Amino acid sequence: MSFFIAGAGGVGREALDAAIAGGVTVDAFLDDTLAGGKVRGLPVLRPADAEPGGAYLIGIAAPAARARLAELLDGLGLTPATLVHPRAVIAPETRIADGCLVLANAHVSSSITVGPHAQVHYNATVGHDAVLDERVTVYPGANISGNVRLCADATVGSNAVVLQGLTVGPGAFVGAGAVVTRDVAAGQVVVGSPARPLPERL
Repeated sequence: MSFFIAGAGGVGREALDAAIAGGVTVDAFLDDTLAGGKVRGLPVLRPADAEPGGAYLIGIAAPAARARLAELLDGLGLTPATLVHPRAVIAPETRIADGCLVLANAHVSSSITVGPHAQVHYNATVGHDAVLDERVTVYPGANISGNVRLCADATVGSNAVVLQGLTVGPGAFVGAGAVVTRDVAAGQVVVGSPARPLPERL
């Protein structure tokens, strides 16, 4: 069965690193912009040209792009697969759905649920009993404390901290280095320590 990484940019190449480290053979990247060329020695195809029956992992940070590509590739008869770097830690009683990417030195602790097409990047930590819904992104070095809920399409920036028991709403964005001390509403962008909503421009 063919294995494709959708997205040939930075996260896609990092996904390839995880695949190589784990002994997973990647046949091609899928990327409309770079189609027809090569990246890291692999051919780049248009997503619509992917071979039906193959497996795919979406190596793109933007949740909306992951949603669009998952719908396209599922519709073409491909199956989402998960890539976990062998230097990542996945503790017992943790469930990781199809399509997830977990990069090197990430620590995903006990009794966690990780939804489809979520990403946990380098050196990030996710505490016990946390729930990461579909297409969540946890950027490098971020710390998600225990019992946190990251709702669908939420993003936690590099080196940010979400304190115990809090909820980050659907589509919300926690800026790099922020310390979240209260729940974050759907679609909200928060920055700083303690994290506060980013002022809207007039």
